[in-house]
Amino acid sequence: MDHPVYMVPNPPTPNRAIDFDAEICNGCNRCVEICRSDVLMPNPEPGHTPLVLYPDECWYCGTCVLECHHPGAITLLHPLNQSISVVWKRTTTGETFRLGMLNPPPPNTKPPAR
Repeated sequence: MDHPVYMVPNPPTPNRAIDFDAEICNGCNRCVEICRSDVLMPNPEPGHTPLVLYPDECWYCGTCVLECHHPGAITLLHPLNQSISVVWKRTTTGETFRLGMLNPPPPNTKPPAR
């Protein structure tokens, strides 16, 4: 082949499915090999983080994170519509609460305002 081949990212949305920490990732490409939906491609520069070419195709299965031997090198960035964290604020005191906290407030027994 005399002509160069280019891989072009899929740009329909600004979604970032996976984030790499360049300080930790050594570019071994184990995550590229294990990715079930071929979201990742090896970086042409050896030792650099893989390229996320098709973020919209990510299933958020986490196999790339589990396969990585460098904890913290890969982070899944779940879309907001898949986030489960719920935070609410008590208007009278300004306290904030969230699901799963250690000492949740007592349940509200007041009837709803009309």
